Amino acid sequence: MNILLLGSGGREHTLAWKLKQSKNLKQLFVAPGNAGTEEIAVNLSIKPTDFGAIKKAVLEHDIHMVVVGPEDPLVRGIADFFGADPELKHVAVIGPEKKAAALEGSKDFAKQFMTRHGIPTAAYRSFTAEMLQEGFNFLGTLKPPYVLKADGLAAGKGVVILQDLDEARAELSRMLLDSKFGEASSTVVIEEFLSGIELSCFVLTDGKNFKVLPTAKDYKRIGEGDTGLNTGGMGAISPVPFADGSFMSKINERIILPTIQGLQKDKIPYKGFIFIGLIKVGEDPFVIEYNVRLGDPETEVVLPRLKNDLVEVFQAVAEGNLDSIELEIDPRSAVTVMAVSGGYPGNYPKGKEIQGVNSIDGSVVFHAGTTRTHGTLVTNGGRVLAVTSLGEDFRKALGTSYENLTKISFDGMYYRKDLGFDL
Repeated sequence: MNILLLGSGGREHTLAWKLKQSKNLKQLFVAPGNAGTEEIAVNLSIKPTDFGAIKKAVLEHDIHMVVVGPEDPLVRGIADFFGADPELKHVAVIGPEKKAAALEGSKDFAKQFMTRHGIPTAAYRSFTAEMLQEGFNFLGTLKPPYVLKADGLAAGKGVVILQDLDEARAELSRMLLDSKFGEASSTVVIEEFLSGIELSCFVLTDGKNFKVLPTAKDYKRIGEGDTGLNTGGMGAISPVPFADGSFMSKINERIILPTIQGLQKDKIPYKGFIFIGLIKVGEDPFVIEYNVRLGDPETEVVLPRLKNDLVEVFQAVAEGNLDSIELEIDPRSAVTVMAVSGGYPGNYPKGKEIQGVNSIDGSVVFHAGTTRTHGTLVTNGGRVLAVTSLGEDFRKALGTSYENLTKISFDGMYYRKDLGFDL
């Protein structure tokens, strides 16, 4: 079958790499892709949110399945667009409809969903500009630190955690009155701070059946020891050592099952990935957030551990018989370390020549922010490359990735050398 994959980051290169291994794949297209996907697929210069151009490409290239990488097209309703078009409705879309995508597109919607279905999460309230004084009052009832979240999509930057009450009130004003995050912060969710260690859980569902993929833990902060600004992710480890059988049972019973059953009770169709951002508080799991797609850089450690033919798995999702698939997981640990541009997550230059990628041994290099200029591989984003390795445990896998990172270079290149420090 011919498949179109939407997106351009490390997640999409990893998905392309995995799909390419399938005996069921005829031709793979990626829109818009990057320099990594270009080596194994046909890149199409189309934005993932340009539904008209996507339709044209689907018809032109006889596409049978569309795999949606990023959240934006899902929140904007790409699955609904295909379902409503007579020329497209036969094409399978791996990704939920707009109503379900609100689990990521609206923090308030997700919180209401969790409350309604008894899924453990931090206590919260939502506020609009007209409720500013109520928001000030609510902050006064909480203990620091104070957590403020823009309700809508804010490119991973819409969460602010502050220690000082006056600062928190000023930040709430900036978000609601000054539109700090644009339309995304027209509603702000304020929630209690949960203290613990975070992890990510990935579920794939066809709407009634579901499969749980390996757990992963990513590292968001730019600085070692988890300091400095938040990023899109500096690396990830899978499996998570502390997510043992007992803890996973709690996640299954208290979070995954109620989530799947809640979607069914609310009559919300769902075909695709549910990424559950969790925090372990004491011995109990709580949901921080839902995402409606795979995470990045977690994909770079989860998919390399999956032994199944991914096209077969996606076909089962599309046809509603995911229960016929038995997932096979590599017992080894996987680690990915992200090499980023100097200055990231602030301003950073692009177009820096990348050297050494072809000299890697024992790891897989997934491209994130890369492109080719006159045949030369250059940087094209903040997060540039993810170096993924497998090993008996995460320390051995890390050693391989770090060793290979010494062979790669570009001007201003930086990566964290302390992944796994908290495990």
